Amino acid sequence: MKQKTYAILGLGIFGSTIAKTLSEYHCEVIGIDKDLANVERVAEFATQAVQADFTDIEQLRELGIQDVDVAVVATGSQLESSIMAVLHLKELGVPFIVAKAKNKLYMQILLKVGADKVIRPEKEMGERVAKTLLSRNVVDMIDIDEDYSIMELSAPGDWVGFALKNLDVRNKFGLNILGVRSGNEAKLNFSINADYVIKAEDQLLVIVEANKFEAMEYQGKL
Repeated sequence: MKQKTYAILGLGIFGSTIAKTLSEYHCEVIGIDKDLANVERVAEFATQAVQADFTDIEQLRELGIQDVDVAVVATGSQLESSIMAVLHLKELGVPFIVAKAKNKLYMQILLKVGADKVIRPEKEMGERVAKTLLSRNVVDMIDIDEDYSIMELSAPGDWVGFALKNLDVRNKFGLNILGVRSGNEAKLNFSINADYVIKAEDQLLVIVEANKFEAMEYQGKL
């Protein structure tokens, strides 16, 4: 299957991190920024790193941005520039546009002008860290949507020594176990079955109905 192509507009820490991560997965990445120092920072790993003004639609067109699958507007603090970039990307026919926003108002505006998805990195990371601090078992988590999350959990003490089929975690906790890591450094094992017996050092990769899980976990029922 053909890898998607990405354009990253704005190559600060946020944008350059996205560009580097996508490049590590062998995606085609075009990085754009007016600041030459930012462009040079991603030049070693991006498919193409260009010093250009992404508020100028003609410069975007010359770079072939109309042919990418996804564009990320990664400058959350400059609302006017972000709006112009989103409008240009829509006019060029980019299928999916992600934009960064620094607050709720910016998020609402960027959605109205055509962004398909708007993220607030500081808010989302703050919520993620807070949830792991509140939890006794959560090692890491990613919210899939408003209802479901993927989490890596330290095996609760009450589960140790029991087979999965006896724990009945799906019905009791709204939790589906996807894989197990036996110790921090081990690889995830996705080939577990209902007879697998939980060990004290296990970390479990699970998908959960977030509200149901959190209510039980914070109340000490898990």
